[in-house]
Amino acid sequence: MLLRAIPASVVTLFVVSVICMNLLANKTLLALDWIALDGGILISWLSFMCMDIITKHFGPRASNRISVLACGINLLTCLIFLVASLIPSNAADYTAFDSIFGGTWFILLGSTVAFLASALINNTLNWAIGKCFRRSPDGKLAYAARTYISTFIGQFFDNFIFSIIVFVGFAPIFWDGFHWTVLQCAMCALTGAVAELLMEIVFSPIGYKITKRWKAHSVGREYLEYVGKETKQ
Repeated sequence: MLLRAIPASVVTLFVVSVICMNLLANKTLLALDWIALDGGILISWLSFMCMDIITKHFGPRASNRISVLACGINLLTCLIFLVASLIPSNAADYTAFDSIFGGTWFILLGSTVAFLASALINNTLNWAIGKCFRRSPDGKLAYAARTYISTFIGQFFDNFIFSIIVFVGFAPIFWDGFHWTVLQCAMCALTGAVAELLMEIVFSPIGYKITKRWKAHSVGREYLEYVGKETKQ
């Protein structure tokens, strides 16, 4: 019922953004002592915008379920990529292809755990902040507050959890002692969250217009009525 209720375009963009974010994370765009940004920042805003849209209209539980679905499809995609990278070929040198699409298991583990945790944090905060705007819950100020705050905090924990798992937990073991300190993880998570928040600010007006149209056209009414009845019981 939920998948029938949410417009397919939003679910598709969300799932594709999660898959692309995982692939783009293989390239570091900026690496300084106080900030590190990978290619995932180019599309991570889309993942969080989709979650914000779904949370605003359908609630946090619906957004959490779609997040789990996106993670499941991403893991399946990574498995297919891994199989493709392991199949030998004498047609050409596919070393670069295999290294990118084959992936590293602890990076995939870190990104999956971090994304699921940040999705739960983002969706819960977004909904809770929205409840604080009782007079104008559907206004621009309410939407801006709930998306900006939840995105910043959600992105911070996404970056921080990923950094802790990969660069503090596994990197010293598998990457010849290379590691980050917890402070480096926190600073990079903070600066990365600021950069990702700026992306969200730029594109959030699109999300706001979508939620307004969904409400005007009673999108997902069947699911919302079902959830309403379930809540009353």
